Amino acid sequence: FSAWEPIFDRYDRRRGQHGASVLVPSKYSMTAMIFVVMLSFYYFSRHVEKLARTLFLWKMDVHEQKERVSEMRRWNEALVANMLPEHVARHFLGSKKRDEELYSQSYEEIGVMFASLPNFADFYTEESINNGGIECLRFLNEIISDFDALLDEPQFRCITKIKTIGSTYMAASGVTPDAGANGFGAKKEPRSDTERWQHLADLADFALAMKVTLMNINYQSFNNFMLRIGMNKGAVLAGVIGARKPHYDIWGNTVNVASRMESTGVMGNIQVVEETQQILKEFGFRFVRRGAVYVKGKGELLTFFLKGREKPGSLLGSAAVPLPHQVLENS
Repeated sequence: FSAWEPIFDRYDRRRGQHGASVLVPSKYSMTAMIFVVMLSFYYFSRHVEKLARTLFLWKMDVHEQKERVSEMRRWNEALVANMLPEHVARHFLGSKKRDEELYSQSYEEIGVMFASLPNFADFYTEESINNGGIECLRFLNEIISDFDALLDEPQFRCITKIKTIGSTYMAASGVTPDAGANGFGAKKEPRSDTERWQHLADLADFALAMKVTLMNINYQSFNNFMLRIGMNKGAVLAGVIGARKPHYDIWGNTVNVASRMESTGVMGNIQVVEETQQILKEFGFRFVRRGAVYVKGKGELLTFFLKGREKPGSLLGSAAVPLPHQVLENS
């Protein structure tokens, strides 16, 4: 300002010669103006910096929220997939699903199995030695978990666990898309009986594998539990019911008969009706005729006990790994 002071004084004198009144010398007014401009720039820069910091923190918070939402969605998907079959879970997790929409699916060729532990009721006690029954439930959980682990085997991928009712295990075959039946990408051309009922043979293998698993558990725990299993095949209606704790289940005459085959069966045996026996014997399964059994609501039905399998795999020529219960033919 000292360097420009003569110029401002000369400017003020010329303005005075022309009759203009100068209240504040130009050098002071210009100094104040420059100071105000610098102060404005400083305030503006600080404001911009504050906005930038706020925007950065907001972006970080949004990123963290997105991560939490993604993690929560993964947990929800895993929970739904654990509660429902995979293809049903995809239906409910889809973006086009309406809340009031009811999921249902009809199947014409399904295998149903009930497997119970009749002597578990005698094993269960609520005495102090069993911690009020908790140890008995823990042991039952280990048995059911071992049965569930069998479903992870590739051979049993077409089998779906439906539910457990007390110590009874319920499963079905043919309700998954990769079963190649009952819709879900089923082949349009006619298929042989062997192709159509391969999932039923897998369900029978699963029942036999459950018996082997329980036998190993008995050996390790010095117990003598035995399975009583009933199987049937036919048409069912599947669906998910309930607004809270939705449950996937199947209904129909096929389910009722399978349940009766279990309840009227004999411990240590797998009981089937004649129609199921006729199909499974084509896959190399061995049966023992039991005879006529009275079934409530059905009258007397001819039943058979499934005892094992003579050949590993099916008649499709697949190189399946023999299960412990399968007996190889001598060449």
